[in-house]
Amino acid sequence: MRSTKKLGLFSATATGIGLIVATSCLVSLGTGVGLAGSGFVLPLAIAVILNVFVAFSFTELHSLMPNVEGGLGQYTATALGPVPSIISNVSAYVLCMAFAASAEAAMFGIVFTQTFFPGLNPALASAVLTILLLITNIRGIDMFAKIQNLSVVLLVGSLVVMAFISFFDLGTGQVVTAAAQTTPAITDVPGLAGLSALAFWLFIGIEFVIPISNDLKNPKRDVFLAMVIGLVILFVVQMFLGLGMTHYVVLSDLASAPMPHMLFAENLMGSVGKYWMGFVTIFAVVSTLNTVLASCTRIMAGMAQGGMLPDLFAVENKHNVPYAGIILLSVIIIATVSSGLGSSSDLVTVILTGACFWLVAYIITHINVLVLRKRYPAMERNRKLVLLGLPQVLGIIGCLYMIANISSDPDAKKLIFKIFGIALLILTVYSVAWVKFVMKKGIFEAVPIEEVLKGGPVAEESLELVQPTVKAI
Repeated sequence: MRSTKKLGLFSATATGIGLIVATSCLVSLGTGVGLAGSGFVLPLAIAVILNVFVAFSFTELHSLMPNVEGGLGQYTATALGPVPSIISNVSAYVLCMAFAASAEAAMFGIVFTQTFFPGLNPALASAVLTILLLITNIRGIDMFAKIQNLSVVLLVGSLVVMAFISFFDLGTGQVVTAAAQTTPAITDVPGLAGLSALAFWLFIGIEFVIPISNDLKNPKRDVFLAMVIGLVILFVVQMFLGLGMTHYVVLSDLASAPMPHMLFAENLMGSVGKYWMGFVTIFAVVSTLNTVLASCTRIMAGMAQGGMLPDLFAVENKHNVPYAGIILLSVIIIATVSSGLGSSSDLVTVILTGACFWLVAYIITHINVLVLRKRYPAMERNRKLVLLGLPQVLGIIGCLYMIANISSDPDAKKLIFKIFGIALLILTVYSVAWVKFVMKKGIFEAVPIEEVLKGGPVAEESLELVQPTVKAI
């Protein structure tokens, strides 16, 4: 029989890169370079290494349960039980996305008004866009499918072109001389390492290579290689782009700019750069928000079908759309932007708050691997990647360190921990109460892996939880 698997290593790598890169990455990169100058290469390198450890863990989990296409919720249910499963899934793919989408919506309002309609309220523009996407998603209209593909090409292509132009001083703007360049605010090694959480956001989501694994010609080899190659490519491009930013913008301006990538583009190529980056940003934000609304609501619907959320989130309208999640996410986005938390100087705070939740999910991922090795030592797995558990142990330590040093600004750090702590506490209380009194299961009652491998009902439900989501991503 002829194989229907047509995707090779290149396609898998391109998928991972396309799902990671988005406009909030540009804000994080610009802010990080503004704070540390060329020293930001160190936290970028640390972030890449820690994400390689994540790739190790997801590859091993995938080799154990190849028919679960990237299901973090299913992996965790098998290793740790329903409560950690709910926490990991909601942390990474609902709460993180809600914060990231809020940051993206805020960016749309700022860029749209500053570039094309000065004087218009940015929060109003963000709210109008969110409502339009709410309506189209509830009606089941996928009018942005082509825009999503186009925006990824434009954004990634723009990064590569601008990195080349700026690094080699080929822009039409004035190059900042060494004498005119300001001193980085952070130069010591502990301070630079503390920026790893900001750099980590530039690579989060590499595991979304896994949902296409069933279409790969050689998934055992290509899943891991695609994740690592994607990380290396992103590191090289973002390193040269970051260094190029220092050639055209003084560091103090980069660090304080709410939209550092817009400032850089304008300094690099004048009004051409401003409008170029403006259009690319808007296209990317629209596609990202649309994807978050469409994907997260299906994640919540899958969890409701699996009994982990109220049934309301699984109810579909006449267009076969589970609408409750879309409405809830839209309300959160509009409320966050309207409160001012997602505007101007607070954008990085919102991004880092979202990163905290994803880091929690990655910690749970590493723990899953260690638990399943102990529970199922004889099962088939990629032995070349085991490495005595070092990637998992170091990955957990690295994630905890990044959460502890989430921001170099004491006030921002306090606010991030406050929001993160309250949300995580509510999520934990909900998870324990729901599992004990509604699902009537043990908090750590793991699903037998044999049930997953034979394609039982739990496995079928879990597939709803793992649809790829573009990080705001």
